[in-house]
Amino acid sequence: MKFEGTSRYIATDDLQIAVNAAITLQRPLLVKGEPGTGKSVLAAEVAQALGVPLIEWHIKSTTKAQQGLYEYDAVSRLRDSQLGDERVKDIKNYIKKGRLWEAFEMGERPVLLIDEIDKADIEFPNDLLQELDRMEFHVYETGETIKAHNRPIVIITSNNEKELPDAFLRRCFFHFIKFPDPDTMADIVEVHFPGLKQRLVAQSLRVFYELRDVPGLKKRPSTSELLDWIKLLLNEDIDEATLRETDPRKLIPPLHGALLKNEQDVQLFERLAFLSRRRSEQS
Repeated sequence: MKFEGTSRYIATDDLQIAVNAAITLQRPLLVKGEPGTGKSVLAAEVAQALGVPLIEWHIKSTTKAQQGLYEYDAVSRLRDSQLGDERVKDIKNYIKKGRLWEAFEMGERPVLLIDEIDKADIEFPNDLLQELDRMEFHVYETGETIKAHNRPIVIITSNNEKELPDAFLRRCFFHFIKFPDPDTMADIVEVHFPGLKQRLVAQSLRVFYELRDVPGLKKRPSTSELLDWIKLLLNEDIDEATLRETDPRKLIPPLHGALLKNEQDVQLFERLAFLSRRRSEQS
């Protein structure tokens, strides 16, 4: 099993090394990076490249670690007992399998994505330490122990919303996805828009990176937002000549709503454009 990227996912050399190291060590791969750098998509691409199933567990602020193992629905069982339902005789009818249980039961080695682990309570990672380490857990209601048939390839993503416990970090192989440089970004654009005119790509990337470098920007646009912007440019038939005249420090880019996602950043660019025009009038 060796990951080398896919036809639709540009994986840098260091990312490929990280994925393959985690597979070799049989440790969870903890991936951090700016939003929109392909952290969550990575698991799907690893699964596709290796030809194995993908199981996704998307974490919310209310998610508990126990939900990844199983949930026992005692309320439904009580209700059914009052109604005389025969199902109450077997407690297994009221146990809902979680994503880890599904992954452990797989006949072949799956990829398990635990997405945005930092959204949950601070104790969430620690609550999964033993299960991810030993690849087994106990079901108290039935007395059975669930063991992994094949140790899944675990990919965990984090947006750095909160610090993760040291004990958890020690058990992971860590990789930070750097924001793509212009050459890598051009390759990513080519994957999504094959055959796009190179002059349009060059001008789009110039405006995009200059926009990201503007001081005071609250939210810098990501890869996914760049791809949305290019799609809109093509749909509206905006050519490279229009982009060539666009300086993000002097003029808000066309269709900027795909790149700027809050009013503070839009107002920042409006002020920069106003000051630039004012200086031009005075000179």
